[in-house]
Amino acid sequence: MSDNQSKLSMPTTYDPKAAEQKWYEFWLKNNFFQAGKRPEAEPFTIVIPPPNVTGMLHIGHALDFTLQDIIIRTKRMQGYDTLWLPGTDHAGIATQTKVEQKLREQGVSRHDLGREKFLEQVWAWKDQYANTIREQWAKMGLSLDFSRERFTLDEGLSKAVREVFVRLYEKGLIYRGKKIINWDPAARTALSDIEVIYKELNGHLYHLRYPLKNGSGYITVATTRPETMLGDTAVAVHPEDERYKHLIGEMIVLPIVNREIPIIADEYVEKEFGSGAVKITPAHDPNDFEVGERHSLPQIIVMDETGTMNDEAGPYKGLDRFECRKQLVADLQEQGVCVLIEDHVHQVGHSERSGAVVEPYLSTQWFVKMKPLAEAAIAAQKSGKGVQFVPERFEKTYLNWIENVRDWCISRQLWWGHRIPAWYNDETGEMIVSREDQTDPNLRQDSDVLDTWFSSALWPFSTLGWPEQTDDLKRYYPTSVLVTGYDIIYFWVARMIFTALEFTEEMPFKDVLMHGLVRDKDGQKMSKSLGNGVDPLDVIEQYGADAMRFMISTGSTPGQDLRFRFEKVEQARNFANKIWNASRFALMNLEGFTYEDIDLSGNLSTADRWILHRLNETVRDITRLMDSYDFGETGRLLYNFIWDDLCDWYIEFSKLSLYGEDAAAKKATQSVLAYVLDRTQRLIHPFMPFISEEIWQHLPHQGETITLAAWPVYDTALEAPAAVKEMELLMDMIRAIRNIRAEVNVPMSKKVELLVKPSTEAEYAILTSNEEFIKRFCGTSSLEISLQMATPEKAMSAIVTGAELYLPLAGLLDIAQEVARLEKELEHLNKEVERVEKKLANEGFVAKAPANVIEEERNKMKDYAEKRDKVVQRIAELRG
Repeated sequence: MSDNQSKLSMPTTYDPKAAEQKWYEFWLKNNFFQAGKRPEAEPFTIVIPPPNVTGMLHIGHALDFTLQDIIIRTKRMQGYDTLWLPGTDHAGIATQTKVEQKLREQGVSRHDLGREKFLEQVWAWKDQYANTIREQWAKMGLSLDFSRERFTLDEGLSKAVREVFVRLYEKGLIYRGKKIINWDPAARTALSDIEVIYKELNGHLYHLRYPLKNGSGYITVATTRPETMLGDTAVAVHPEDERYKHLIGEMIVLPIVNREIPIIADEYVEKEFGSGAVKITPAHDPNDFEVGERHSLPQIIVMDETGTMNDEAGPYKGLDRFECRKQLVADLQEQGVCVLIEDHVHQVGHSERSGAVVEPYLSTQWFVKMKPLAEAAIAAQKSGKGVQFVPERFEKTYLNWIENVRDWCISRQLWWGHRIPAWYNDETGEMIVSREDQTDPNLRQDSDVLDTWFSSALWPFSTLGWPEQTDDLKRYYPTSVLVTGYDIIYFWVARMIFTALEFTEEMPFKDVLMHGLVRDKDGQKMSKSLGNGVDPLDVIEQYGADAMRFMISTGSTPGQDLRFRFEKVEQARNFANKIWNASRFALMNLEGFTYEDIDLSGNLSTADRWILHRLNETVRDITRLMDSYDFGETGRLLYNFIWDDLCDWYIEFSKLSLYGEDAAAKKATQSVLAYVLDRTQRLIHPFMPFISEEIWQHLPHQGETITLAAWPVYDTALEAPAAVKEMELLMDMIRAIRNIRAEVNVPMSKKVELLVKPSTEAEYAILTSNEEFIKRFCGTSSLEISLQMATPEKAMSAIVTGAELYLPLAGLLDIAQEVARLEKELEHLNKEVERVEKKLANEGFVAKAPANVIEEERNKMKDYAEKRDKVVQRIAELRG
């Protein structure tokens, strides 16, 4: 215990705000979170999934970051050289949209400012929100190494991005081409496939009759997007469709624009679907584009980048695409072309960022050829050299996507982001792709930027200095574990694996822990529109960071969504208060006691040996669960051990020796109390860093901070199965007596006579050696323990494993009520005996179950049967 702390007494109540500020400043000032201080230790690395600099962190971030902090704090205490690298993402389209929205409110557009002035505005936004994010990290108590903080647009990462782009280009894996892409008309930029969110909408299916040029009739097609018919350049039928074979090669006169287009044959068409004829619009549909390429069809774009109809739309020029749809359909109905409109539910793509309906659009963009990269990742995963997904089911999700991956459109028509390192000579048509900026005035740099996820894909190694072979890269790469939500397995996880294999020839991390989303108490996804979002800072303000951390980290199992309930946070705060009060009690009885005074070799009581055994089991189980990332079960074990075993039982038992006259017994209990509380604070520290540090600093301890204190390890010297058996008998007795008191409304303040008949000499020895515990916790006026005891009349009774208990409550006992209670107990015991008998009679169970499990079931049946027989006997006695 430090000198200053030893002179302080713990306040009556815990003040989270004061403790959180004090200890976080203390941790940062002393660089406890900085990597590299244990050069001989094994490294353990986590790179933070960088939050976007678009605004404040939400409760989903709090879950993600808390889980990482729990892992890194545990590994730090286990002696690893831990690096938890912080950073933020420039989030191209999301951040640019936010800044443009802010400018619009001021009546200014980015085009009014120009590229350089606009980027100044975005950098100012980034600085503001990056600072806010740092403050939020501090409030949450995150043990990040701020000396290594990175940003996806900083100089080092920009160098890595260019290196990757140039190498992929030189290898033929990046190319520039004209293809159908997902276009966001609101943000006016291309999107990759996974930036499109599909929503089920009620729409219509429009049946159109296109007249044949020769006047012999018409051919019927159906579409959900009639405005695109203005860009049709063919109608396709299946080459073996007997209905249309005679029409292949004939011409159609496209209504409204009166353009002649051919009827072509292509196996893409499904004969059985609809009319068996489909309109082909190569510039506005990805499948039609491929058909058009095969048949050398013209590609007619009928709208501009804002979703407004252009010159090719004829009379509809200048109309919004959806307004065009309305007018066009009305005109087609008037002309007898649109003959049927059906209600139709279909999936419509929306931009993940702007929310606009995405338009398939023919455009010249930059792409990454994904198949070769995917093949390497698939081979690694299937050979057993891939990453370990937790839970395992997400490996299937990951493989399913990369096995069907399409080329990735990486160019974005934005100003905020990594500028594409390509330059064009407009006179010669020459293009140069280079790592270095080009100064030739005849060269014009591509105005597009790269998809945000292109730079994020390099995060595990670019943040450590790649492409330079830095000391950090050599030591901390590959990283140890990635913690992230299952919703970005395609956006980010898969792409990090592709790029890492290509550029480092190693997996970027060993494990991927997938967690779920944080939903509201009713299971709905949190959103601004629903008004059900939760600000983690508001939760911290009201309940403290430790309560929030404990609730969100232990509230679900890996991969499952979490329902956020304030009553659960309140329970976590109550748990923190319970720990605080238990520690205050201990410290009041540890005055003058030092770390050197702790001695567990003395004559320990049953309770002392039992709590050490239970602590030991808890250390073993929690360490195992932490290694498998099962924080929910870890939280349950911690809660049960601290609340039940330590506070409700051991601390109460410890009062006998602490307040007694036996100095040796008192010192033994002080040693156990100090040791157990110290180890308990270490176990709870990764979850509740602030309160554990505050308490630990008051306890007898060694070292400067609990953040660097050694993680507890299982110790065979603390095993005490005999003490466990003794305590279980005592606790069963105490519970049974308290239950009887409650049934007949006899308060603990009223002393009762207690008669105990042990089952064997062994139980007799246990009970007689612990008489003081029994007297204190059963509230007895007299206690008789005898193997030869006659069954008393008119007494309340209870049967526990190892003993019969009688309370002669003269004048308070209702015989009929007692018989009814015992009959209810008999019914329960009959069911238990029947359940276990059936289990043991099941040949499949007996054949497959381990021997120790079968033995355990047989012991249960014997115990239930003995209790049942005693209850039957007692009912007979009472009925006389």
